[in-house]
Amino acid sequence: MVYWLKRAKRKMVHVAEEAWPRETWPRLNHAGVTQPAQKSSHQESSQTIAPHGIDPHFIGRDNAIEKIQSLSNQGHKIIVIQGEGGLGKTTLAQNYLRHTAFDLVLEWRIAQETSNLTAVEHILDEWLRQDLNDEPGQDVSISLSRLKRHLKQQRIGILIDNLEPALDGNGQFVKEARCYTELLKLLSDFSINTTTLITSRDRLCEPGIKAYHYRLPRLTLTDWQHCFTYHQLCFPNAHEILRCLHRTYGGNAKAMEILCSTVQTDFDGNLGAYWKAYRADPLAEIDLKNLVISQIDRLQHLDPTAYQLLCRLSCYRYQTIAKLSLPTVLAQCQPPDGQRAITSLRNRSLIEVENGQYWLHPVIRAIAIERLRQSELWHLANQVAATHWTNSIELLTSLSDAQQALEAYYHHVAIGEYSAAAQVLLQSRHNQWQQFLPLASSLYRMGLLQPVSTLIVEVLSHLESASKPSPQVSELRNILGDIYWITGEINQAIECQQDAIATTQNHLATTNRAEPLNHYYLQMLNIDSRLSLGLYAMDLWELEQAKTAFSTVITLGQDTPHQAWANKATVALALTYAYQDRIEQAYQLANSCFNTFTHQSQTSGRLAYFIQLLGQTYGQLNKIELAEKLYQQALTFADAGHYLQVKAKALTGLATIARQRQQLDTALTFHTQSIELFDSIGAKCDLANAYVELGHSHIVLTQNQVAHKYWKQALSLYSDIHAQKQRSRVQHLLNTISHRSSPRLLD
Repeated sequence: MVYWLKRAKRKMVHVAEEAWPRETWPRLNHAGVTQPAQKSSHQESSQTIAPHGIDPHFIGRDNAIEKIQSLSNQGHKIIVIQGEGGLGKTTLAQNYLRHTAFDLVLEWRIAQETSNLTAVEHILDEWLRQDLNDEPGQDVSISLSRLKRHLKQQRIGILIDNLEPALDGNGQFVKEARCYTELLKLLSDFSINTTTLITSRDRLCEPGIKAYHYRLPRLTLTDWQHCFTYHQLCFPNAHEILRCLHRTYGGNAKAMEILCSTVQTDFDGNLGAYWKAYRADPLAEIDLKNLVISQIDRLQHLDPTAYQLLCRLSCYRYQTIAKLSLPTVLAQCQPPDGQRAITSLRNRSLIEVENGQYWLHPVIRAIAIERLRQSELWHLANQVAATHWTNSIELLTSLSDAQQALEAYYHHVAIGEYSAAAQVLLQSRHNQWQQFLPLASSLYRMGLLQPVSTLIVEVLSHLESASKPSPQVSELRNILGDIYWITGEINQAIECQQDAIATTQNHLATTNRAEPLNHYYLQMLNIDSRLSLGLYAMDLWELEQAKTAFSTVITLGQDTPHQAWANKATVALALTYAYQDRIEQAYQLANSCFNTFTHQSQTSGRLAYFIQLLGQTYGQLNKIELAEKLYQQALTFADAGHYLQVKAKALTGLATIARQRQQLDTALTFHTQSIELFDSIGAKCDLANAYVELGHSHIVLTQNQVAHKYWKQALSLYSDIHAQKQRSRVQHLLNTISHRSSPRLLD
């Protein structure tokens, strides 16, 4: 815990030294944790004083540190640090992990409310992608397998903080958290080189999870005296007062902090005056929650402005963005009073601060948010928070920027503003790759496919219930369709785009053309959804359907403000013609838009997908040099923009070129890289095609049985997505092997 206390008057130092002689001060061990000095038998065990070198935020936990280290040395993989709120469980866990020689420390803060529990796949995505520089799998089992590999290779410490919201009354996971079981089973595996610390008020009683429960003892009276003496709050008759306070609050660390702060700020460091005011108060027999309520009640009476700020700060989630910047805090109060209110909260230990970052202790936030929800400020606080998060990010330069902008979504949902929440997902921003994309699109291109689809589905469930769905529904379904497409759920993707087109056309029929911006937006959605349907049809090898869709897009976009979509459709139509062996038409269309798609900035990824489509077209037309140039350009854009699907498709294309040049080792390397990427994002159709091409390379190597294995995998994937014509193509290849004849290569 963090103390922000005024220092008492210097004259109290002399008084304190009289109460606890200097020779009884505790010694520091090598970890900077206090150890009691040796005392004579007639001395009170509590009569010690903390030296100036002590860390006041970590008093009295040397034995606890040693206990955890001993348990880890004995092979306990999961250690649950159990105890009531405010006991210092998190502080202890963080201190142990910080001072133990781990290669890496991973943290997971459990949501403070059961309704906000995070899916385990999102946690695995975050750890693998952000901390371990790896890609998550297409399902939880694959991600767990990849995490296990890292846990065997490195010595990793893990903190899972505040588990109790995920547990029911029997200590088992609630329905919303059942998915956590497999992760904890992995973390308890004796084969991994990992220690996991879990903090929880409740005992974990989940069958199949091996965990050692360490009940954290309360701080001793000596520890409390160290703390009060450090802050110069003791005097000759203070021993009995502290003994009574320690007994009343059970040695709770947070209670100790709050009491120190209250004595300092409200009684000018006079512990006797505090005792005189509160000794007969019925709060003397209550637990920490009521202690915090008492402190907040006192704040409400003494400083209404700081009290209001405290309540309004509780609307923040403290999850993805665990700590708040000063501007984020100040957004919740009027400028003239903001800094003073923050200082008031800091002085009373009602807000935590470290390196200019602020947050609320979970117990304090829980009480504050309950009051905020019952007040007229609940709606306003969330609106202010949403506006702040939205305005704080103008340019997306990293995943953290995108996640910060996304926080606004949760505030709008909390107050039932679903249209505003949708607008957060749809607000376009420039990113570092010279793209201007909706936030949802930027997030899924950064690899957060599952989280984004979950949020879209959540908000759509509210927007679609309206008698006349807004245009937002069309755009959200358009984005959701592309996510489903990338992850191999093509039938769901088709349904999304068809619904988007139907909704858009209804709006177009009633839109006044005198509103050019609105009409442009609706027509753009209509055209883009049709383009997507063409791409989906091409993946399914429904080439006539694809041709019809692309031709429609060209007709709708040609010589209009939507010319860019007509250009994209032209490239896609060229590839469709190439697949149909309509060589002349394919070549003519490809050449007509070559300059448009190749004269791009080397850092722009706006057209990366269609550049690799153009590469595929020239590859089909046997223009190998042109195809290679385009694949390399697409690869450069994809790397810059973390666009995994485009990168993998470009690698597949380069593999086919290497095969045609008889550079088979290079081809197999590219094949392996592309398949790993497709597998990581769950792109079933693309993965199936990559297996087909890998099979062709093994045919060239006269490894027919190996080719047969990969084509069987492709057949299975195409069956999963009901791509009947693709299945027929692969089945034909398998038949040629069984008849010992060379299959026709489909380059």
